[in-house]
Amino acid sequence: MSAVASGLVIAGCAIGSAIVLAGIVAHVVSDPANPAISNLDYWLRPLSMLGALWGLRAVTHWLQARLGQRGASAVIADLSGQVLTAVTGRPPNELAQQRDAAAVLVTRGLDSLRPYFTGYLPALLLAAILTPGTVVVIAAYDLKSTAIVLITLPLIPIFMVLIGLATAERSAAALTAMTTLQARVLDLIAGIPTLRAVGRAAGPERRITELAAAHRRSAMASLRIAFLSALVLELLASLSVALIAVGIGLRLVFGEMSLTVGLTVLLLAPDVYWPMRRIGVEFHAAQDGKAAADKAFELVGEPIAAPPSQRAPLQTVAARGATIRLEQLGVAGRDGRAPNDLTAEIQPGQVTVLTGPNGAGKSTALHAIAGLTVPSVGRITVDGVDVGDLEPAAWWRQLSWLPQRPVLVPGTVYDNLILLGELDDVERACVASGFDRVLAELPGGLDTRLGGGGVGLSLGQRQRLGLARALGSRAPVLLLDEPTAHLDAEAEQRVLRSIVARAHTGATVVVVGHRKRVKAIGDRVVEVTSLSTDREANHAPT
Repeated sequence: MSAVASGLVIAGCAIGSAIVLAGIVAHVVSDPANPAISNLDYWLRPLSMLGALWGLRAVTHWLQARLGQRGASAVIADLSGQVLTAVTGRPPNELAQQRDAAAVLVTRGLDSLRPYFTGYLPALLLAAILTPGTVVVIAAYDLKSTAIVLITLPLIPIFMVLIGLATAERSAAALTAMTTLQARVLDLIAGIPTLRAVGRAAGPERRITELAAAHRRSAMASLRIAFLSALVLELLASLSVALIAVGIGLRLVFGEMSLTVGLTVLLLAPDVYWPMRRIGVEFHAAQDGKAAADKAFELVGEPIAAPPSQRAPLQTVAARGATIRLEQLGVAGRDGRAPNDLTAEIQPGQVTVLTGPNGAGKSTALHAIAGLTVPSVGRITVDGVDVGDLEPAAWWRQLSWLPQRPVLVPGTVYDNLILLGELDDVERACVASGFDRVLAELPGGLDTRLGGGGVGLSLGQRQRLGLARALGSRAPVLLLDEPTAHLDAEAEQRVLRSIVARAHTGATVVVVGHRKRVKAIGDRVVEVTSLSTDREANHAPT
């Protein structure tokens, strides 16, 4: 409502100031010998009116921009929150696929919506109010100039549509390129400390330079289109105003039009085309914002939930001593089902090892047990209760999950050890994982501060910290994904002994691994297989 009111005020001020200014100039030009012209009091009223109109228009423009900025900030914040909520709520495999796109949108992409709200929408609204209003006023003064306006005005939208088709594709391509380039740059930057430690930091630095140059080329290509399209629209508007001016000039020479009418129409003519030109200029920024918004809505998606009347009440079970059964488990992915037809019985007090080739779905099976991934076929039960029917928070409190990359947050080592809950015995947990040796080398011990993702520790040290957190947890169910990755033989042997000891206390331990030493500690070794899309299609009934 405020935007409509601002548009009406701006349009009224533009038309009114043109009429007043034309009257003043025409009076000065047509009657220069009038002694009243040199009297300041004679011009006080019209000049005051003109100044008031200009001042009101300026204030309204400022107010419109302020409201637009406030509205844009609110929309961007709300949409960013929706994207973060939706993406972080995805299963881990989907989260890994959408993480880079979400990061680009939240940090940079959605900021492109600001010009959409502060520039494009006000220009569109002004074009809907000022352009028709100005045409009506011109028609009241001069029908011939109105005919020229009606002939030339449609040319601008036609060229805007043609330019917009190319710009829309370019904006989507630029957003995709920015997402890909930023993801690669972030991956390279994250890996530089490790590469520097092994003396191979020179290659990634060159690669980052190449990616930055590619991003610059993509941005410059978008700017070229924007400048060329703005030039085309400006040229069309200038030629249209020139046609009106030539017609007015010829009729003034032959006495077919009064000077007041001619000046009024001439001053109003640019206001017919100016809003349309603004739309063309702001359209490119709007397209970037529209592409980002479309991607955001795609990531947010539509929540799929059962109606409250059809949703069974969630249950809680005691995981200690409970048997976990996987019954013909299958999870659909991009390349088929992984895992496929996985059937296993996980007993408490034992170590169950999930093994198989890369991509078979071993990690996905752990996600499904944790309730983070919904099975496509089959089911998982805990003491006879389907995991999907369990209260998530209550179930997660009974789990200790070690992913392939342990989650480490900025803070002290101790903060990261108790990130998922208090440990029974911090010292014993560190000894069990071999992290006690790492602590002895750190200058501040448990108070040593770490950066995001564990910056300050090597990969092996981060793995041991994650193991200490998992093995020291009070949870009765341990889900360990490649727990001995990045460890030397001695550290691996110590960790495996600790895992077996934890199982002997009655805990349910599920380990993903393919090394012989890892499989050797398993009371039960389960082979995990996948079914690719091609194989599934070949085996489908005809």
